[in-house]
Amino acid sequence: MNNIELIHNLKKGNSKAYSFLVDTYHNMLCSYAYGLTNDRDLAKDIVQNVFISIWRTRLKLKDDFAVKSYLYRSVYNEFLNQNRNLKSVVPLDKKYIDALSFVVEEEDEKSLEKLMILVKREIENLPTKCKRTFLLSKQEGLSNIEIAEYLNISVKSVEAHMTKAFVKLREAVGSKMEGVLFLLFGLNIQAKA
Repeated sequence: MNNIELIHNLKKGNSKAYSFLVDTYHNMLCSYAYGLTNDRDLAKDIVQNVFISIWRTRLKLKDDFAVKSYLYRSVYNEFLNQNRNLKSVVPLDKKYIDALSFVVEEEDEKSLEKLMILVKREIENLPTKCKRTFLLSKQEGLSNIEIAEYLNISVKSVEAHMTKAFVKLREAVGSKMEGVLFLLFGLNIQAKA
């Protein structure tokens, strides 16, 4: 079903069109929302709210609008609404939200999974000390100083390992690296890249 047919059928109240919309975009939107919230339940709630809102306002949909972009924008706006209501959520740096949006909007679910698998494999192939340093930073959320103390190495060594890791990952994934890392590690990606 193409974009125009989908919108036309949604406006007519066709439940099959709505099911098609949900089946096509649910998992990708949940991944995107999880990247924003780092909370699977909240991510699912956000996506569900977006789908409910679309169904309720389906008569106002314009025939020529891009469904996919609209859905991602709606998830982001719903995230902002939830964020205002939940003061415990850490505000995200716009740079990371933009990187995440770029990756998720550009990729379909299978391509996104392949990108994430590629990044995981590249992390596994990093030299041992480099990999350990990178994971302490991104997975555990430790600062460079904390990593240096934990591994009993200098902060300069930590920085060198992190630089090496990012160079390798950028070579493998390119401009989508920050968004993919955000999906894999959530808020801890905000440490210096």
